[in-house]
Amino acid sequence: MEQQPNSCWIIGVLDSGLDSLTPAARGVMEEADLVLGDPRFLQLFTPLFGPRTECRSFAGHLKELPDWITTACRQGRRVVVLATGDPLLSGVAGHLRHKLAAGYCRILPTLSTPQLAFARLGLPWTGARIVSVHARDGGEWHAAPGMAHPLYSLYQALPGADLLAVLTSPANSPARIARMVMHLGWEEQFQMAVAECLATPQERIHPELRPAQVANSLFADPNVVIVQRNQEVSSAPLPVLGLADGCFLPEGSAASLITKREVRVIALANLVLHSTRIVWDLGAGSGSVGLEAARLLPQGWVCAVEKDPGRCRQIEQVRARLCINNYQLLNSLAPQGLEAWPDPDSVFIGGSDGGLPELIRLAVRRLRPHGRLVITLVTLENLSRTLDTLREIGWNWRLNQIQISHSQPILSMHRLVPASPVWMVTAGQSATELP
Repeated sequence: MEQQPNSCWIIGVLDSGLDSLTPAARGVMEEADLVLGDPRFLQLFTPLFGPRTECRSFAGHLKELPDWITTACRQGRRVVVLATGDPLLSGVAGHLRHKLAAGYCRILPTLSTPQLAFARLGLPWTGARIVSVHARDGGEWHAAPGMAHPLYSLYQALPGADLLAVLTSPANSPARIARMVMHLGWEEQFQMAVAECLATPQERIHPELRPAQVANSLFADPNVVIVQRNQEVSSAPLPVLGLADGCFLPEGSAASLITKREVRVIALANLVLHSTRIVWDLGAGSGSVGLEAARLLPQGWVCAVEKDPGRCRQIEQVRARLCINNYQLLNSLAPQGLEAWPDPDSVFIGGSDGGLPELIRLAVRRLRPHGRLVITLVTLENLSRTLDTLREIGWNWRLNQIQISHSQPILSMHRLVPASPVWMVTAGQSATELP
């Protein structure tokens, strides 16, 4: 293949060495003046390099790599960058395409390691998600790691994934991933497989492992982890909106302090949820509004507060069962502890423990522009306090009375039994934005 002047080739390779190369890739490498890559790849392909070929490791020098390539190309040198598998699959090519001028790079991929892992396991992988945790050592997953943690992308991907390939690193190993799954309470929902040293004589495939089996095991590097939802324990798919009240109650517990389904759906609509919205749930009770809101916010976040430790434990059990990961719960009496929360786009107040006016003022003060406040009430006194406070603040509001009746059998017929009425106040700065 003819090498164009002033260009860089990014070639996908595997640990099988020369066997992973196409004739075209082999020809390009034989003509290279500068070869950049991981030390193990530079050693594997040394037989192809001429006596004047310079080999340089970019391990630990990823920031300098674009400058190295640009300088060499301007000098008329033929540059090759070695990358694992498909260089555009969480690889160096994705990094370089934003750092180099247009036309500098040409790419020759080979099979990716997830492709090989799925092939070894005999798993069709159409629709599978691929996540890379090939990053710095951020330590073990913990209760509130934040978005900067190297495992956060995996944390986001797991709840909605039936099949997932994870590109690991020595620090973010299969064992650490398994411990994260167990920490989140999702052990029964997933099984794992580990593919070690693919395309080498040391290759080993470990299928159908429970997270507990992986959590304290050592696997040879490099490796790929396949995470698959355990269909034997998976229940029927949940609806997008309007989860049954029973979803938010631990087994054997009675309905208590739960915003019922019909009221909850209206509240969620009035909160005006968008994918990236930040929502506060003050006085979470059973957690039903905040937890369901979190399911509707794939890139958003819900901050909830509940004073009762027992209810907090129940909420965490339900959160784990529903695999909700964009939700944090504070065991406190609002407004204590809320100063550290990010400013919200929407605030839901379901309980106040006598501090309703204070919570309304806090919400109005912290809400972002075009923010929305929704309050559910069951007593005339709290309704009066709410409307008086909103008038004092100067916010606009709309009031709805929600009266739901449910059918119940009576002899061979049915009658309607009314539930207690609920008032819902929706407030915002602009009257035109209110429902």
